[in-house]
Amino acid sequence: MRFGVFIYDGVEPIDLAAFGVLSMARRVAPEIEPVAIAPRAGRVALANGLDAVARYGVDDAPPLDVLIVTGGPGWKAQCENPETLAFVRTRARDTLVASVCTGGMILAASGILNGLRATTKKEVIAGQEVPPLELMQRDYPQIDALPARLVDCGRIVTGGGVTLCIDVVLHLLERLFDARVAAETARILEYTTAWHANRQAFRAVVA
Repeated sequence: MRFGVFIYDGVEPIDLAAFGVLSMARRVAPEIEPVAIAPRAGRVALANGLDAVARYGVDDAPPLDVLIVTGGPGWKAQCENPETLAFVRTRARDTLVASVCTGGMILAASGILNGLRATTKKEVIAGQEVPPLELMQRDYPQIDALPARLVDCGRIVTGGGVTLCIDVVLHLLERLFDARVAAETARILEYTTAWHANRQAFRAVVA
């Protein structure tokens, strides 16, 4: 099962935990294949000085079972990138699409969240920026944007901010494989306690 993780200049490195969870999950379910996709194949300048390399660009990305769109300060530029938005819209026709953190804002800009419930990052440094969840509520009234750990609308899953990307991927593993694969992945990540705590503290919405 191939998971495409979409990255771009300005992705927050911690959002790459989505890729990291999939990498660890391969020890439990070897059929998982994570691949990195960017607007253009090659070097991607992540936020704050770290570089990554994407094997594929949007023009040559392989068929996917799941597309995960990551977040970070570069999300605003991607919301105005017609190639990125077209890629998301096209893949959403036949691929399960998920977002982590402000990746949800890219999905919103693409239009695929219209008429659906969704969530995104809500915690920011006060006085320095507007919470992305508030921006989604303000700028995309056709979306029922709400605070949540994750929102599963069937063909689209959106996640809350930053480290909740781990929870989103574990949710996808449970949904696409089974509870054992998700639980065993959480165990070898040494994330079981945090996962249980998050599920108690933050609601998940399943449409």
